[in-house]
Amino acid sequence: MSAASRGTIIIIIIIIVTAPYRNSLRKLESEMSGQTVPADFSGHMLDLDEDEDLEVFSKNTSLADGGPLPNSPSSMVNQYRLDEDEEQQDANTKDLFITVDNPESHVTAIETFIMYRVVTKTTRSEFDSSEYEVRRRYQDFLWLRSRLEENHPTLIVHPLPEKFVMKGMVERFNNDFIETRKRALHRFLTKISEHPILSYSQHFKVFLTAQELASHKKQGPGFLSRMGETVRAVANSVRGLRSRPDEFSLMQEYVEDFSNKISSVDKVTQRIIKEQREYLDELKQCSPTYIQWAGLEEELEDPLKGVASCVERCSKETEEQINHLSEVLVPALHEYVLCAESLKAVMRRRDNIQAEFEAKNEALASKKVDQEALQEEVDGLADRVELANSALKGDWTRWQQSLRTDLKSVFICTAEKNVDHYVKTLFLCGDKEDDDDVSSLPVLGCVGIVPPVSESGAQ
Repeated sequence: MSAASRGTIIIIIIIIVTAPYRNSLRKLESEMSGQTVPADFSGHMLDLDEDEDLEVFSKNTSLADGGPLPNSPSSMVNQYRLDEDEEQQDANTKDLFITVDNPESHVTAIETFIMYRVVTKTTRSEFDSSEYEVRRRYQDFLWLRSRLEENHPTLIVHPLPEKFVMKGMVERFNNDFIETRKRALHRFLTKISEHPILSYSQHFKVFLTAQELASHKKQGPGFLSRMGETVRAVANSVRGLRSRPDEFSLMQEYVEDFSNKISSVDKVTQRIIKEQREYLDELKQCSPTYIQWAGLEEELEDPLKGVASCVERCSKETEEQINHLSEVLVPALHEYVLCAESLKAVMRRRDNIQAEFEAKNEALASKKVDQEALQEEVDGLADRVELANSALKGDWTRWQQSLRTDLKSVFICTAEKNVDHYVKTLFLCGDKEDDDDVSSLPVLGCVGIVPPVSESGAQ
């Protein structure tokens, strides 16, 4: 095969592999044109200025300390895993392990629902046994979360997956939906078990150990009590705050900014996956077309079959990358979209507590009768505000650490997967003495990963 033919094949492969990314970049560029870039996250988030960005891509092949760069992209990524030792220490001190698995479908005359097995292993002394196994449905998880929020209004309770079917799901109880929900429920319980306060909640213990929850659900506040709390919360929100402390104002701004940004990243990622799936459907139609073409062109039969084989391998690699984005990156991003909404709810509850205190304090200043009883109530509300503020500040630090750890982990994992994808799909032309022997040329071979194409066009 001539050098010109090999060059043509390589150009075709590069066009096929990079087509969807060029389309996505064009769309993003057109959307961003004329718009101002939103402000960065607060100082708690990692920032790189323009000079540092350029420095990353400079030709300097040594590190700051004079040592050589790592030998592989994967080892470069591993430089950022600075917290592995601390995470390992936390795992060694963990005393509560929970697994959600084995979903089972239950059909009644009224409804259809899924029951999940929840297995708990623990060494804590407050548990009567070291291992428990119970069955729970989604409504039971909702009950647990609502009880945790009622008892700890300014602690950040990890969100549950949405109750209703997410957009794009064709069937409510198909295998993909059940698997996605199972992983989200498992993560919810894991986050609760790692919390220094929520993991010791009596409601959490009941959820993990009681075979039936019906009797425990009846012990909560009644309908009228919950309605009264709702009315007071609405009244406090309408009344508003006289002055929110600066530190909580900064938190509020951060949460709003974070919510907007993580939602944008989530939407863009899902759009990229949608475009990639459309591209993959079209790519899968290319290989049979090249095979048919090869049957009509005797002189080009071998190179066309080689292109068909390469396109088929590109399809498989692209499908694997799409699955990774769908199963790893999107769930993590969407989880923190829900976390942002949970944080907003926590901030509202903190504001409501302060607003109620301010209202009672004003009433105390204006009334001249029953001041003793009202003063006692104001003192109690003052203590409640102080406890709420202290709980939120402590949980805020813990949540931000969890945010950085989770997102860093998923972004590094996605980066490694992208590197692996490009290594397997960008092909190099090898120099061989016998240009006519297609079987000896790694023209469509992937840098020692994908085997060369045989004379028949098979791998």
